[in-house]
Amino acid sequence: MLVARSASRLLLRPELKLQGLALGTGLNAPFLAQQRVPLPYFHKIIATFPRGMKRASKPKVREKLPDYCDAEPQRDDAGVMIWPAPSLAIEAARTFIKECATSGKKTLIVPDKDADGLSSGVIMYRTLVTLGLDPAMIEVHLVQKGTNIHTESERQSMGAKDPGYIIVLDQGSVGAPPVVENQSTKSLIIDHHLSDLFPENAQVVSACHYPPVATSSLLTYEICKPLSKEIATGCAYLACIGTHGDLGNTLKWNPPFPDMTETFKTYTKKSINDAVSLLNAVRRTAKYDVVTAWDALLNSTDPKELLSNGRLQSARAEINNEVELNTHTPPKFSADGRIAVLRINTAAQVHPVIATRWAGYLNSKALEIVVCANSGYLPGMVNFSCRIARCARSKEPLVNIIESLKAAADLSTDGLRERLGESFARGHKEASGGVVPMEAFEELMKLLKVGEKAEKKENGDQPKTKKLKTIDKSPQKNKIASYFSKT
Repeated sequence: MLVARSASRLLLRPELKLQGLALGTGLNAPFLAQQRVPLPYFHKIIATFPRGMKRASKPKVREKLPDYCDAEPQRDDAGVMIWPAPSLAIEAARTFIKECATSGKKTLIVPDKDADGLSSGVIMYRTLVTLGLDPAMIEVHLVQKGTNIHTESERQSMGAKDPGYIIVLDQGSVGAPPVVENQSTKSLIIDHHLSDLFPENAQVVSACHYPPVATSSLLTYEICKPLSKEIATGCAYLACIGTHGDLGNTLKWNPPFPDMTETFKTYTKKSINDAVSLLNAVRRTAKYDVVTAWDALLNSTDPKELLSNGRLQSARAEINNEVELNTHTPPKFSADGRIAVLRINTAAQVHPVIATRWAGYLNSKALEIVVCANSGYLPGMVNFSCRIARCARSKEPLVNIIESLKAAADLSTDGLRERLGESFARGHKEASGGVVPMEAFEELMKLLKVGEKAEKKENGDQPKTKKLKTIDKSPQKNKIASYFSKT
């Protein structure tokens, strides 16, 4: 038998690799004892056996999260799906765009600075040109670092260009005066950020209340593609870039999102995702060179063309380095464990990236929101980004970051909510943040009791710690000597 032959080989050649042979033939201590293996060899063989072996535990199965597109769409009274926005608002936007294109008047496009906003702007630019507007009549306004379209300096700058039409894309909205002072200027706002308030006298099409919420680039694409075949085919990759920029590259593109199978066959998901990374990197740098990203995207016909742009590549390398320098900051938790806060200080806009990373990493039953606060991006201000922790995405009721932030601010009795300003708790329910004065942010952290220990229960009982079992006497009955007893 194989076992007998193996045992004899052990007796004759103890220098063999004992562990491999013993395990390979099923040898064990009782068997060796029965074979009268000499004691020195016996010890050598036994020493090679693995100790404390446990049955392999089954790997933890990560909870499968629903896809973004699985959200149930709203329907009207006739049961017709409302997506990506109400049909009346979409048709009104198309009428506005066609009127603008044929007017021959100066038009100002105001896109946001990220991949979604820039893609929206390029889709709109190409649509207007395709419909007949002279490119010389189109100007693009990119807001300065740390500002938004409602900042007075930006309103003055846009108004000085004296446009007949303004199209604002992906900028987020608040209740505000008209986009510019000139009453004859017509304004269209295309957006998906959560808001029910908009600038006065503006025409609005918003996707924010119609799940699965389309990104601004996808909403713009859905509005514009029926206006020209050229837009439907030539701008699909732009809609994909913008959508992956906001929703990530694991999106399934299930209905009601359009079928982009052919687009991904033509351009590949890898090139689209790499383009997202490059476009977003530029606006995150301290230099804030957004115009480079705009020019590169506007002049592209394929996302692969962006991959060889030297300025975009150097920006991504700079941001990757900055993320690595700041991402290891240890978080502090609110007293109830619901909120984790990371504090960084850098002139680069890496706080959203770090918040997203930690949201996918941290895991606890109580945790809901991960915050990354950057006190170095703007002087005297804190720019912060919030993300829902991955472990909390399937909680019921669903976590709403905007409501949670506002509820925390409302705990103040001396007007903290007002001191936080209009840029507090903006964005989306799942991804929010703000730009607030440093003193106000510190007040908010105190209200959340960040870094404080959890309070004792009302009965004063401390949570019981698990006691380790101690063994006074070894329970093992079989001993090595018993294997050599005569039978």
